[in-house]
Amino acid sequence: MPHLLHLDASARPGLAGKDEHGSHSRHLTHRFVRQWLAGRAKDRVTYRDIGQNPPPFISHDWIAAAFTPDERRTPWMKDALAESDTLVDELIAADVLVIGTPLYNFGMPAALKAWVDQIVRLGRTVGIDETRHPDPYVPMLGDRPRHVVILTARGGIGFGSGGDMAHMNHLEPNLVTALNFIGITRIHQIAIEGQETGGEVLAASVKQAQREVDELVAELQDTLTDTPIAMA
Repeated sequence: MPHLLHLDASARPGLAGKDEHGSHSRHLTHRFVRQWLAGRAKDRVTYRDIGQNPPPFISHDWIAAAFTPDERRTPWMKDALAESDTLVDELIAADVLVIGTPLYNFGMPAALKAWVDQIVRLGRTVGIDETRHPDPYVPMLGDRPRHVVILTARGGIGFGSGGDMAHMNHLEPNLVTALNFIGITRIHQIAIEGQETGGEVLAASVKQAQREVDELVAELQDTLTDTPIAMA
């Protein structure tokens, strides 16, 4: 059975259309997972709300531990990496990673960046081959097909690929680069725009995004029936 890892990074805990000041990105991720389970009720879902419970930032102890070979790590080093190990384990187990995130000040929320920093790990998600020049990095999560669904919400308009404001959007490009770096290259992106404009502009964007989510669920479910998935 495919395994979904569902992440929400918005600082807003509620859902748009249901709660006051609710999150549009959360609304999309919850719709995606709900639609997925409607067709495949036995599939597993791991949920992590990093918007409300962000991972810790990288510290000196974390760096010292992460760059020490496993056989030489002391107990305090293992403690420093404990949460990172959990997050990496969740990612490795996933066949579909669903990320809901707003665009904050042209980039990703600090909570999502903290998650990225925790899962890009030497020896866990990326290796090094010093014989390879000029790029010695070896992605470790390309061992099987993994899909990432990035569901975003933006206050402005035109931040998507080819849009007038695309050059100011450092959310999806940053996230895609980090995921590609560790070997996850099957990326799907859907966005809501116009939160600050509101009215018919926002309503039309929401409707379009919802339709794209439903279509993507059907597409991925068809795809995953014919590809290897994580072992339980």
